[in-house]
Amino acid sequence: MSHYTLDARNSLCPMPVIKTQNKIAELQPGDLLEVVCTDPGALNDIPAWCRINGHRVKETSEKGDEVAIVIEINAG
Repeated sequence: MSHYTLDARNSLCPMPVIKTQNKIAELQPGDLLEVVCTDPGALNDIPAWCRINGHRVKETSEKGDEVAIVIEINAG
């Protein structure tokens, strides 16, 4: 298991989800991806995308204008 970070700051919907989808396609099951973004809608959009695609949101947090979402990659 490896831990990766995706900087999706200053991207507006739907780019944080698209960037997350593209990065996850490069990763292995069990890997963790932390997505950091400034689009507050990503706090709903990325977890919804994860549910549809079988990935698990392990943690979400907000700090100032930044949102962080940690995703555990599952086999597709």
